[in-house]
Amino acid sequence: MKTTNPDDTGLLLDRMQNGDLQACDQLLERHRRRLRKMIQIRLDTRLVARVDPSDIVQDTMAEAAKRLPRFAQERPIPFYAWLRQLAAERLIQVNRQHLKAQGRAVSREVSSDCVDNSRGELIRFLASRSGTPSEILQRKETRRQVQLGIDRLSAIDREVLVLRYVEQLSVQEAAAVLEITVNAFTQRHFRALKRLQSVLHNLRLGELNDE
Repeated sequence: MKTTNPDDTGLLLDRMQNGDLQACDQLLERHRRRLRKMIQIRLDTRLVARVDPSDIVQDTMAEAAKRLPRFAQERPIPFYAWLRQLAAERLIQVNRQHLKAQGRAVSREVSSDCVDNSRGELIRFLASRSGTPSEILQRKETRRQVQLGIDRLSAIDREVLVLRYVEQLSVQEAAAVLEITVNAFTQRHFRALKRLQSVLHNLRLGELNDE
């Protein structure tokens, strides 16, 4: 069953199947900036000075161009989710290569959910949009509360929020990334927001009780 896309991606894939090489270039180029942002967020923070995200993007684009004919025929998931998957695979390879070069414990450190900048980006995003106008004026305190709230969420809850708000994936794309149904992702997203709201509420109550 082919997955539908919300824009003209399907038409470009059709054109590519009919031999239009420009359609392939258009498909890839329209997502270059979005892909680079994802890689910047997900790159191991210890490798930022050594790895250029643009190189990973270029490697991903080259690999995608090779695999596009098969994807165009099957279209199992949204196009960007597929492209992002290729980038994630390449990013894992790069992280492993550099960690090995530094003599680090690859199996332990690559799997850590705190070695990239996704958590920091999520905290920044939520801190800039949470609270009443008077609370937003106290940005430093709001950020501290959001950081505590995020740290009390499970890894999967944080990932759901990162995919939606930091990477700005559609529900369909995010569900494909997590390999779950759209309905399951929607439920996870709702629960993650409710948990975060509850944690932030309890934190604020605790501070009031301490005064």
